[in-house]
Amino acid sequence: MRIERDVIEGKFDIIERNLEFLKEIKTLSLEQFLKSYRDIQAAKYSLLEIIEACIDIANYIISVKGFRRAEEYSEMFKVLEEEGILGKKLVNKLEDMARFRNLLVHRYGEIDNKRVLEIIRHNLKDIKEFEKEIEKFIKKRKNTQK
Repeated sequence: MRIERDVIEGKFDIIERNLEFLKEIKTLSLEQFLKSYRDIQAAKYSLLEIIEACIDIANYIISVKGFRRAEEYSEMFKVLEEEGILGKKLVNKLEDMARFRNLLVHRYGEIDNKRVLEIIRHNLKDIKEFEKEIEKFIKKRKNTQK
């Protein structure tokens, strides 16, 4: 099977829409952010959608290419590293992101909202790097299939 660019582009659209929203959140002071239940919840949900989209992309590539099956979400990025699609440093960050997703989904009350704002301010560049690496992989595959 070949990778359908439309599937990945649809996930990139989800990522980009949420990254754009989080740019606004990033401008808030810590005090403003912590006072606004609406902003906290919206930020968490945007992060969740971004992480889920990255996981969906990884899962899709693994499935289409017939790579080894991952047992956990965080392991999907490891599989892409094993296949030469992602670098180790980025994979470590993406694995942390997938574990953070589990916190968002399963233990909402235990999340430090200061940490949420920190992630928004300092870690979203990892998502952009993930998109670039996936884009590079797709282009490379397209060029070798000609």
